[in-house]
Amino acid sequence: MGKRLYVGNLSYSVTEDQLRELFEQVGATEKVTVITDRESGRSKGFGFVEMATDELAEEAIKRLNGTSFVNRTLTVNEAKPREERPAGGASRGGYSRGDSYGGGRDSFGGGRDSYGGGRDSYGGGRGDRDFGDRGYGGKGGRGDRDRY
Repeated sequence: MGKRLYVGNLSYSVTEDQLRELFEQVGATEKVTVITDRESGRSKGFGFVEMATDELAEEAIKRLNGTSFVNRTLTVNEAKPREERPAGGASRGGYSRGDSYGGGRDSFGGGRDSYGGGRDSYGGGRGDRDFGDRGYGGKGGRGDRDRY
């Protein structure tokens, strides 16, 4: 088994077959994956390619990193090991800080220590905090900030 390569800045329209064709110009590939959003199925703009040997992986980095593919400049380098994540879906949701349930800035969901509403979000805050424009302390609606 060769090295696993990270391929970044992919066009959202690139398929696994197209990526395989590109890397097979360098040599044999073992596995090609374009990462997609699990809810929408849309590409996230990056993927991974496993080359058959370490030598082919090094050659693919040299030949393809910085080249144009489907009008985008590719980033190709050795993939870092995947970090362990906690099991379950407790950490899912947008950007969140602290004890929140949902998104953060410009989202429809929590912010730090709140149960709905973060910065520039709908839903207000918990009601016992008042942090000015951050959306905490509202009792529903849009918190303390009305931009629109």
